[in-house]
Amino acid sequence: MKTCFSVAIGMVASLTLLPLSAMAEARTPPASPIEQPLAYSQASQDLLASLTLSPLTAPSYAGKTSDLMYLDNGLVLEGSDLHTPDGYTTGFRVTAGFSPANMPQLDLGAEFTYRESDEVPTRHADQALLVNTTTVGGSLVAGVRLGQLGLYAKSGIAEWEGDPVTQSETLYMATTGTARVQGFGARLQHNRFVSRLEFEEIDAPNMAHLNLITASLHFTF
Repeated sequence: MKTCFSVAIGMVASLTLLPLSAMAEARTPPASPIEQPLAYSQASQDLLASLTLSPLTAPSYAGKTSDLMYLDNGLVLEGSDLHTPDGYTTGFRVTAGFSPANMPQLDLGAEFTYRESDEVPTRHADQALLVNTTTVGGSLVAGVRLGQLGLYAKSGIAEWEGDPVTQSETLYMATTGTARVQGFGARLQHNRFVSRLEFEEIDAPNMAHLNLITASLHFTF
């Protein structure tokens, strides 16, 4: 009798614990020590690929890649300081551009420049003068990327004003005006090495000190 009673208790206990063990197995499936690290590694690679800037190509007119800012809407902003080798002129340049979706190798943009020149030697009516000039200009830029080589051209206008150190109303009126801006350049990039050549001209005799041919080499560490 006691043996039958013990067997009955054991069967009831087994039937009670069986559903509980099945629920525990359904809630916490055994984790594979191999699959979990692979899934995490794949997610990390996808995240890094989405955050990296390597797929973004610098525009053909860009100077140093470190000065570029890529916006979510596809706009690329570039800003840089301007200094002439003669030490007369300082200023800055801001360029906003984009590449059409159906023509990704084409670069279009608009450039704004501001320059100040102090005591620039010039001549007016056969008289030697020292002139302080202020120039504000805007240009449209278009370029194309051919592999690692980029070619571009710009065209626009500049408003300039000259203030002779020797004050004279006649001379002051003679040193203000609007002139055309034009230029072209080339950019070559190989890995972290960037070289750039540019010619820019302001079509005004009194602004001849702003006509520049510039060349630069950059290597990013």
